[in-house]
Formats: sequence, C-alpha cells, structure tokens
Amino acid sequence: MNCSPGSKSFAYPVLVADIGGTNARFALVDGSETPTRMCGKTATADHPDISSAIRSAVFPEAEEKPKTAIIAVAGPVTGDAIPLTNAAWVIEPLKMIADLGLEEVIVLNDFEAQALALPGYSGADIEQVGTGSIRANSAKFVLGPGTGLGAAAMIFAAGSWVPVPGEGGHVELGPVSEEDVQIWPHIERVGGRIGAEQLLSGTGLPRLARAVGVWMNAERSFDTPATITQAAEDNDPVAVKTLNIFARSLGRVAGDCALTVLARGGVYLTGGITPRISRFLTDGDFRSAFEAKSPHEALMGKIPTFIVRHPDPALEGLASFAREPNAFAVDMQGRQWKAAGSASLRG
Repeated sequence: MNCSPGSKSFAYPVLVADIGGTNARFALVDGSETPTRMCGKTATADHPDISSAIRSAVFPEAEEKPKTAIIAVAGPVTGDAIPLTNAAWVIEPLKMIADLGLEEVIVLNDFEAQALALPGYSGADIEQVGTGSIRANSAKFVLGPGTGLGAAAMIFAAGSWVPVPGEGGHVELGPVSEEDVQIWPHIERVGGRIGAEQLLSGTGLPRLARAVGVWMNAERSFDTPATITQAAEDNDPVAVKTLNIFARSLGRVAGDCALTVLARGGVYLTGGITPRISRFLTDGDFRSAFEAKSPHEALMGKIPTFIVRHPDPALEGLASFAREPNAFAVDMQGRQWKAAGSASLRG
C-alpha cells in the first residue's frame, strides 16, 4: 500500500474529474495554493470515451495542458480497464496517458472522493440539521442517496485523514415503528431482502412509494423520484408520507453509520435526492430517528448531522487531495498509473 504521509506530490496542473453514469464533471487545480477552476460538465453519451470529453471540456479552458489526472468513478477500481456501471465508457488510464500526454493518472471511488472533501467544509458548504458539534480530528461519515446509496468514512489516524470507501448503503433496513410494521410487508424484496439502498435511493424511492400507496389504499403511478418530490410539493398524501418515511429511515441508517465508526466529526448527507427533500430532513423526524439508538441516545445527541450544500463535493474532495496530498493517506495500490519511463508504470 502506497499511502504514507509526506511521500507524495503531483505535477501541476492537475485535472480532477467526477465521472457519473450520465454526466462527467471536470475542474483544474493549477497549484497547491490556487482555487479550483471549474471546467463545466458534459454528457457521457456525447463522447466515445473520457479522452474525447477532456479534449472538448477541459483543453479549451487550460492555458497549460494538465500533467496529472485524478478521477472519481462509481464502483470499484480493478484492473487497467474500468467500465462504468451506467455508461458506455471504459476508463483506461494508460490509454489516457497516451492520448492526452499525461504523466500520471489516479482513479478513486466516487464516495472516497466525497470523503476527501469532508475536512475542508465550512460556512455555506454545509447546513446543520439538529444538535451536536464537530469534534476536531474525529471520524466523519458521508452518506449519499442518489442513483444508489453511497457511503464512506473518513478516519483521522497518525496525523493523516484516511478515506475508507465501502458498501454501507447495502445494510439491512427493517421496520421499527408500528407504521413501519404495517408498510414493510408491501415492499418489493430484491434478492430476498430489503436493504437500505433498495429504498433510500433514486431507484428505491418509487418502490417505497408503491408500498405506501398500497397501505393507504391510494395507489399512484409514481415512477421516478422527481414525480414523487413534485407531488409532495403539491401536498399529495402518498408522496408526503413516502418522504416522511424516507427521511426517518435515512436517519436510522445514518445513525447506524455514525455508531459504526463513532463519527464525532459528523455525518454528512450528499447525493442527488438530498437537496430535493430538505424540508423532510429538517422537520425533526430525520434527527429523531438518528438519535434513537438506545442505550446511546446521549452520545448520538452530541454527533452533528449536515446537509452538504457544496455544488460539486466529489470534485472538491479530489481538488483537496490534489492541493495537499500529504494530508491524506490514500491507498494508491492498483489505482495509480504513470507514463512510461517513470519509476513505476502502475502503482
């Protein structure tokens, strides 16, 4: 594992990229003291590969072509060809080096990138929900309901921040309240189980809404998260109840994550769904469910929770790593590629 603090530097400019199933977002970091320069986004479907997208979106904005690329992708980083789950691209770092004249390419998990942003948040970047205060140099956790339910921890150890990606979004999610007990039998099971991501995600929200509709004898034809959030804005009772349960369940899962790593540095909510359901997260039910962890209610009351308001958290996390790599102990094994002639072709 190549993750020793004090041992890493990057050749600037550094290109940082957040590659999703639908869009690719890019930014440039010109030096260790410079702000992030956003280069916009492009649809992955508009380009045959990432090199084409970079030439189109980044090169016109760059006075000097980037020497290093640090990329976040949804899913595990294995091998020299990394397929995207929901897009046709295959990320091939060695091909990128050849195509774009790069010296080095690093590929990280998307929620690892989200975790890298956590220590740097301040001011308008985050909105606190409920009580609690951040304890310095304590573990943090990020949870993101979007297309799926992403999760990662950020642990402070031996003077460095250590991002720890995982699959915490797939923990079990069972009924707790009497209302839950009545609704859960109507929820469609996937693989014989009800996991958190099967409800607390873009694909899960319509599944939860169908179950709520059956329970209320008021079935709806909600087929996307947007139809549900819009209906809730119009005070549709099924949509409102669905988002109440969603927020309460998200609070329970967030509380479980906080207990798992004792996240006295806070739990942070990101993802595409979070900003669209803010009023359901701030009305008290989310926080009450978060704290309801007997016998540790007093401890949970001290752990703060936040909605992340930064518009590009993954990019900002990668940019923080680009500016100050030695502040983070990032595992580079098998995720770092260098141009021919370097000491090691692949980390």
